[in-house]
Amino acid sequence: MLFLLLFTVVIGSAHYYVWRRAVRVTTRPGRARRIGTAAIAGLFVLMLAGLVVETPVLSWPGYIWLACVFYLSVVFGVLEIPRLVLNRTRRRVPAAVGAGPADPPDPADPDRRLFIARSLAVAGGVATAGIVGYGATQALGDPRVKTIPVHLTKLDRRLSGYRIAVVSDIHLGPLLGRAHTERIVRMINERQPDLVAIVGDLVDGTVEQLGEAAAPLRDLVSTHGAYFVTGNHEYYSGFEPWLAELDRLGVHPLRNERVRVERAGASFELAGVNDVTGASFQDGPDFARALDGRDPANPVVLLAHQPVQAHEAAKHGVDLQLSGHTHGGQMFPFHLAVGLQQPVRSGLDVVDGVQVYTTNGAGFWGPPVRVGAPPDISLVELHHNFASR
Repeated sequence: MLFLLLFTVVIGSAHYYVWRRAVRVTTRPGRARRIGTAAIAGLFVLMLAGLVVETPVLSWPGYIWLACVFYLSVVFGVLEIPRLVLNRTRRRVPAAVGAGPADPPDPADPDRRLFIARSLAVAGGVATAGIVGYGATQALGDPRVKTIPVHLTKLDRRLSGYRIAVVSDIHLGPLLGRAHTERIVRMINERQPDLVAIVGDLVDGTVEQLGEAAAPLRDLVSTHGAYFVTGNHEYYSGFEPWLAELDRLGVHPLRNERVRVERAGASFELAGVNDVTGASFQDGPDFARALDGRDPANPVVLLAHQPVQAHEAAKHGVDLQLSGHTHGGQMFPFHLAVGLQQPVRSGLDVVDGVQVYTTNGAGFWGPPVRVGAPPDISLVELHHNFASR
């Protein structure tokens, strides 16, 4: 409730700012201003309805407008500088022939200010339409398939080239359904991975609502099966029924536990821990339970939804952590805020001596828009002989 209240205040302030720049300063008092004001107010209500009711007929326009009002606020903010310069600059007007020098018009001239306001509003609208349109094509298009080589000191040579298909943040819900799952399953199966790892945030809704959308996961094909760890959104969607449903579909949950993966007489440990959000549901991460008592000569690959969990993983000798959660920032400039909470926004890095790979995720949360962070499915290739970084 507190989050919803804070969100409403913040996004309401953004609507007020957009109204001032797109309606208030571009119209004179009268019918046009009333229509513009009603339109902004109506879009605000539509957006809130789309977030609360969560049906496609409301969610699609509501979330698209949420992206638009965000980028309108950003673009109008950037345009404040040229607005200030133009409003303070005097326009030079040549004097009439035979007459003395004429005084230039007052920069506060209302007609000139109205023209500037309208021009900048149009420019802001066009820029926003371009950004949101591009972002929608990125979010709704096929995820990119990345191949990520990772070198592990302890890995047996016989396991070199072992491929783990990593996918996260699929976010089935009112905007993404069965077709999205089918596409992801098809793209993974085409790469013929040795193992599939789904590292959280599969759903935004209950099994009753989205069970049919998740059903194609039963068709995943890999040598050593498919595994799953919870993300924060599973705890908002009924995690126990979802874990049972995934197990039924052949996607095995790792709940603070591990399994041994063997090939050609060599092996590594695959472990999974619950998301940190689970602590509020008496289902938090337990690294000791998942990792203690194993053979220290064997490398361990940990599935953990949030990159920040690597700090604890380092205390238990994890060699590689596979994570999601960040969406790569999803919509620039949110990229800048991710680093305040997570040690790795996207890609491969080292945290407290643990290699951490963070996928951008294959779906989106909220607006169906991705700017600067395209969706992906990652093929993590394990290799022997880690060269120090």
